Amino acid sequence: MEFTQGSGGNQRELAREKHLKKQLEQKKKAGAGAREANAGLSTEARLNRDAEVMRLKQEKAAAKKAAEEAAKAAEASKVKKIDPLKM
Repeated sequence: MEFTQGSGGNQRELAREKHLKKQLEQKKKAGAGAREANAGLSTEARLNRDAEVMRLKQEKAAAKKAAEEAAKAAEASKVKKIDPLKM
């Protein structure tokens, strides 16, 4: 005997979606200590970790900017603009 969903509604599916949405909202409202990445870390340890990550990001961004400026300067030295009226 095979059971199929007939004319009964989708109440179970709607309830499941509502529950998932509620869980996500609760997760968003949870404090920093309740998040998975922060499990077992003190506030000071989290601050130090986050500061180190930001320092690395800033160094990487500065290196990228310096490389772009160096490339732009190298490209600018190859092309010389000549004004024919001043010749």
